Amino acid sequence: MATSPKSLDPRTLAKLSGLRLRARRIVEGYVAGLHRSPRHGFSIEFAEHREYAPGDDLRYLDWKVFGRTDKFYLKRFEDETNLVCHIVFDASESMGFRGPQAAISKVEYAACLAASLAWLVLKQQDAVGLVTYDQQFRDELPPSNRATHLHQVIDVLERCQPHSPTATGPILKQLAQRLQRRSVVILISDLLSDTTQLLAGLRALHGRRHDIGVLQIMDPAELSFPFDRPTRFRGLEQLADVVADPRRLRAAYLAELEHHLASVRRACRECEIDYCLIPTDEPLDRALTSFLSRRMARASERSRPSNS
Repeated sequence: MATSPKSLDPRTLAKLSGLRLRARRIVEGYVAGLHRSPRHGFSIEFAEHREYAPGDDLRYLDWKVFGRTDKFYLKRFEDETNLVCHIVFDASESMGFRGPQAAISKVEYAACLAASLAWLVLKQQDAVGLVTYDQQFRDELPPSNRATHLHQVIDVLERCQPHSPTATGPILKQLAQRLQRRSVVILISDLLSDTTQLLAGLRALHGRRHDIGVLQIMDPAELSFPFDRPTRFRGLEQLADVVADPRRLRAAYLAELEHHLASVRRACRECEIDYCLIPTDEPLDRALTSFLSRRMARASERSRPSNS
């Protein structure tokens, strides 16, 4: 390929001017050769019944028919539209963090991912929409599959200036109420918000049978807490600054972080959500390849006939 892996490294991308050029470089690198993303469980309308066969997805069993006939039948569906993908983008203040060794901030990295995903969705002639939020909805672009729609997506992402607290959980619950048709919903966030509300929001989307993906963006410093001398930690999202010796805090901080991450991973497994934790020093093509490959693997696993 014409594009080398090194050109997709965040330090190299940081030297490129403009999100359009960064997204193009990512997509034209390794990602452009990937298979089409799986399309299942969204934007579909009921068509007819058919008898259950081993290996069929049990979610589509019609229990009302079973109650009348004592036989298992599945609802069959027809695609009403192409894939509809909603990108939900966290633009809260914590996303503006950039650690001492990071080339770009979390929001810059996340914008590259979001623009690349939008590019890929439009490339396969499907529709993509974008919602940015902090403690409330900010910019909203309805789904479209027009080629010119990518410019609007990138314009919105480039305008993102993180400065307000986050409310990811409540935003997801509101979004679950607003999305009328089942869709692919890709959340891009650091997920540094109230865990209980966050999990409630994810479950609300799952309850509406949306096909959900979560890309958790973290700075390497947040994951390793490498500080080793008295430091002033600047408070984000209305928290006060704190001066502390990080060596006394490291163990407790890392334990609390792992507890939070474990809760998120567990909730995603329970709700069949494709989840990826992505540090901002990971090459963008590798991050997208990992995420899309997991989606394809899960789709293949669900469609594989049972041997029983």
